[in-house]
Amino acid sequence: MKRPLLALACLLALPLHAAGWTDSAPVAELFRQAGVTGTFVLHDPATGQDTGHDRERAHQRFTPASTFKIANALIGLSLGAVRDADEALPYRGPPRPFNPAWARDMGLGEAMPLSNVPIFQELARRIGPERMRQGIARLGYGNGEIGDQVDSFWLGGPLRISAAEQTRLLAALARGALPFPAEAQRAVRDILLLEHGAGWKLYGKTGWQNAPGPGVGWWVGWLERDGRIHAFALNMDMGGAADAPKRMELGKASLRALGLF
Repeated sequence: MKRPLLALACLLALPLHAAGWTDSAPVAELFRQAGVTGTFVLHDPATGQDTGHDRERAHQRFTPASTFKIANALIGLSLGAVRDADEALPYRGPPRPFNPAWARDMGLGEAMPLSNVPIFQELARRIGPERMRQGIARLGYGNGEIGDQVDSFWLGGPLRISAAEQTRLLAALARGALPFPAEAQRAVRDILLLEHGAGWKLYGKTGWQNAPGPGVGWWVGWLERDGRIHAFALNMDMGGAADAPKRMELGKASLRALGLF
């Protein structure tokens, strides 16, 4: 094993509870006011410090749902399963999908913000189970389990990851420190950019296990501000479609409460 890969594997293997944690009363109040059961973790890779709400849940693993599209894209681009983020993948999903905008061929750059499940399922099939397992192992992604369905293991399991683990992975991606080609990491960062302004950029991806029914919702990403990276992950119990906007709304409110957004 090459030294950089060994170093990353050792880093990801460290017990996450060993890092410093600070409970944030303002963030806890936001969750209370929203009537939401969930967690928010803000990770500072420069200090190793975590700040947030519900430390116990922050270390509990859940199905990643569409937040796995980040890893899927990184593995696929690294392997050449697609030439770049603009190469169109064929749509092989149902004629009337959950989101009507999904029902056509498109590249990863367009499919990521639309969270196009069938397009990323096609990418996963191109990667194949063995290469997917290897890629997930290199990332140290959650429990590392993909079962025997290469195009659905992140939607219904068995893959699981915690909010705290998500922040470590995203902090490394933001710095280009993952054991994958720099070009692939750069391409994934580009398609995750949500908003930007003077001196800051916000990157992120939502997820919803069991959409559109009850399940666990996610919003994960990082904020670059004045040359510093702040990785974050939110997950919450979802009752249905009415809860979908709360993921980003509560996440952004939490970043504001911590003086970052």
